Amino acid sequence: MAQTLAYITAENMDEALRIGRALVENRLAACVNALENMTSMYMWKGKMETSREVVLLAKTREELKDRLIEKVLEVHSYECPCVVFVPLTGGHREFLDWIDAETE
Repeated sequence: MAQTLAYITAENMDEALRIGRALVENRLAACVNALENMTSMYMWKGKMETSREVVLLAKTREELKDRLIEKVLEVHSYECPCVVFVPLTGGHREFLDWIDAETE
């Protein structure tokens, strides 16, 4: 099985924890890390924005990407949340096997 890392941003830690729990409880991610105090700069509706966000890193399987996106959209407050994936091309085999075992 192929594993991937989902990169997701959230408005604050409460939202990040809500999203992370939903992903793990629904077995769409084996583990989610929430990293506070990230500063984002971006254009939104023609205006430059700067905001504090929380980054979520979710370890999952390639074939769960669409379902993971659906779940994030279900619980996220943003109109257009960031959910992107970075393929995992290697790593500690036992850890990668654990991701497989802990996801649907």
